[in-house]
Amino acid sequence: MRFSRLMAVAGASVLVLGASACSSTGGKPDSNGGGGMGAGSADTPRATIAMITHEVPGDSFWDLVRKGAETAAKKDNIELRYSNDPEAPNQANLVQTAVDSGVQGIAITLAKPDAMKSVVEAATAKGIPVVAFNAGADAWQAMGVKEFFGQDEYIAGQGAGKRLAAEGAKKAICVIQEQGHVGLESRCAGVKNAFPATEVLNVNGKDMPSVESTITAKLQQDPGVDYIVTLGAPFAMTAVQSVKNAGSKAKVGTFDTNAALVNAIKGGDVQWAVDQQPFLQGYLAVDSLWLYLNNGNVLGGGQPTLTGPSFIDKTNIDAVAKYAEAGTR
Repeated sequence: MRFSRLMAVAGASVLVLGASACSSTGGKPDSNGGGGMGAGSADTPRATIAMITHEVPGDSFWDLVRKGAETAAKKDNIELRYSNDPEAPNQANLVQTAVDSGVQGIAITLAKPDAMKSVVEAATAKGIPVVAFNAGADAWQAMGVKEFFGQDEYIAGQGAGKRLAAEGAKKAICVIQEQGHVGLESRCAGVKNAFPATEVLNVNGKDMPSVESTITAKLQQDPGVDYIVTLGAPFAMTAVQSVKNAGSKAKVGTFDTNAALVNAIKGGDVQWAVDQQPFLQGYLAVDSLWLYLNNGNVLGGGQPTLTGPSFIDKTNIDAVAKYAEAGTR
């Protein structure tokens, strides 16, 4: 029930904002469309918003987040300053830099919330609204963050675990590419809760050859593993190669999508993906700050605004493919 209600809030905000967008030179939608996804642009005062994430360079997931954020920023007359660092202390430093520069709003990810607490407090003390997205669904409220956009990672993990059981899996490994990342740990915990025959395998997500060799070695060591669950699309593609290297018959399922994964699902190399709609997360993070700055609106009623999970597989991949080709899914 709560899931349905929050998804309705997210969807309604996009539709209403799209309908009410107006141009910078009048009050009517821009009929020429412009860039992004063709929305008109707002005539509200120019504002600067910083978006700081824990993106690991090369992870295509964040391209989708950033495109969503840029689409909202263009529509809302926002200057978007995007920066990232996978190391929590460095990410916190980027947030502090944004605070010191006097931005009007900040959107952050909370992969390691403890490292971000003091800089969120610094922003709040200066009256800068902070929203969170993607990671930190269990931490944002206690930190004084106004809104959260993402999925409940534990529930998403349970959904994946139930799918393993329904497909008749015997033993699975859940591959975590960044140990200590609260969202990734929650995903695997949810998988294991719904499918107890799951073993967590930690890998170094910054070194793909190492990821490939670690998964290959695990499959060779334990031929009983018949399903691999990865927590990001690039790691799913690496797991597919590991299966081939090991001469294994293990199937691969994953969290998150990218354009390459579309073909992998179509071809049967990957069975399914759990989609949390990263484009929507980036879009809503920026758009919600615009709403707050210009109308005092806060989405979610004190609860997270959920953007997932949903499953993408052969039954619906064609509907998603055209958006993946455009770089928005």
